[in-house]
Amino acid sequence: MGTAAGPGNLAGVRHILLVLSGKGGVGKSTISAELALALRHAGKKVGILDVDLCGPSIPRMLRAQGRAVHQCDGGWVPVFVDQEQSISLMSVGFLLENPDEAVVWRGPKKNALIKQFVSDVAWGQLDYLVVDTPPGTSDEHMATVDALRPYSPLGALVVTTPQAVSVGDVRRELTFCRKTGLQVLGVVENMSGFVCPHCAECTNVFSQGGGEELAMLAGVPFLGSVPLDPELCGSLEEGRDFIRDFPKSSAFPALFSIAQKVVSQAPARLS
Repeated sequence: MGTAAGPGNLAGVRHILLVLSGKGGVGKSTISAELALALRHAGKKVGILDVDLCGPSIPRMLRAQGRAVHQCDGGWVPVFVDQEQSISLMSVGFLLENPDEAVVWRGPKKNALIKQFVSDVAWGQLDYLVVDTPPGTSDEHMATVDALRPYSPLGALVVTTPQAVSVGDVRRELTFCRKTGLQVLGVVENMSGFVCPHCAECTNVFSQGGGEELAMLAGVPFLGSVPLDPELCGSLEEGRDFIRDFPKSSAFPALFSIAQKVVSQAPARLS
């Protein structure tokens, strides 16, 4: 089986989902965190691997910052979000002595840590491993795809915001997926309008429809639009479970629908 901390650590992972975008600031970490929560509420066991090494925000979003990573016979034990251990996390944020410390590393050191995250984290049995990636089509992307490829079917969720500037950059991410052989499960349009907390009217701050048009032109599924919702933003800031606490929010059905499509489509598209 290779090394003791090698293939065995991902042997129990059924599906690996990479959350990608050719652009920063489109909300990949938001979609990763909320997708994991929605999958958990659908009865799935989920892990999140945060390979955004320079901006590890997942621990804060799931109220796990400051937790320690421990060793076991199989490598690093991921940090569990809940008592039931239905969501587990691994992030460089857990390895920094000071949370304000900048990760000023050259490519080889970043790539080595990504490989270690893949081979040396004892994930156990997971239905889904959600991988939150950094912006662009960088070295870290290639290191992540190359390290994960031998272990499990890989699928990509591509995140964009509606405006043409974002969609143009994200189109290049779809090219990256084709070149690296990643199966695109679909496009998610994030920040699709702003929901007024007082009257619930939705204003299209960043225009609309760019994500759906991109999916149509690329011939991949459109998974849905998630509006800018102050309740969702507040939930992420405070590390709360948005799917549980805000079921009447306008972002709730969008996020839940995306998770349901992943559950129903991922096994077929990744087989």
